[in-house]
Amino acid sequence: MLFMTHSKTMFKNLSELEKAVVQCKKCDRLVSFREKVAKEKRKSYMHWDYWGKPVPGYGNPNAKIMILGLAPAAHGGNRTGRVFTGDKSAEFLFNCLYHVGLSNQPNSDHRDDGLEINGYITAAVKCVPPGDKPTAEEKEYCKNYLSNEFELLKELKVVLGLGKIGFESCLKFVRETYPIKMKDYKFGHGVRYKLPNGIILFGSFHPSPRNVNTGRLNFEMMVSFLEEVKKEIG
Repeated sequence: MLFMTHSKTMFKNLSELEKAVVQCKKCDRLVSFREKVAKEKRKSYMHWDYWGKPVPGYGNPNAKIMILGLAPAAHGGNRTGRVFTGDKSAEFLFNCLYHVGLSNQPNSDHRDDGLEINGYITAAVKCVPPGDKPTAEEKEYCKNYLSNEFELLKELKVVLGLGKIGFESCLKFVRETYPIKMKDYKFGHGVRYKLPNGIILFGSFHPSPRNVNTGRLNFEMMVSFLEEVKKEIG
């Protein structure tokens, strides 16, 4: 693990961190919204017992790659209890990950579907935000959880930021120790940066329905990019 920071992890392992994330109620606006969504539900998911709590990261504790998104989706992670699970973004992403050998199946439907990933996947913000737009304060509150994820993943070599916020969340963590300037690391699909701590940071358009439906991101683009990312972890 190449991350060297002045901060110390508050947790012994990822399981301990997961329990703390799930119990978090720091942000009144997010608590209210996630519970409202879970109570009202989407018509097509009325039979579901929505998760309605913060959604922790998941994957291999010895992961060499972290996939870092923005936040759980209202009827995806907030419903299923697992980030990038049960929505269109997950459907696209895991089809691509499976194609390049980073997951054992092409679908991510629910917490007990048998999914295993060759990596670790998480979000910068652990609760679903209204309009997919967390406030600066909410991102700041969640930063500590993400920092602990970085610290606990001892074998981490690569971070793939899905969308600008995921990408910049990694940079902000590194900035706590190294005097980097955000403007020197511009986000874009396919960008690659070697960070001062040795980590390779990649940027990708978020696999949102909007990006996929407009053709901004397609299967061939993502698979080709993931093949390049995978080369960094051997």
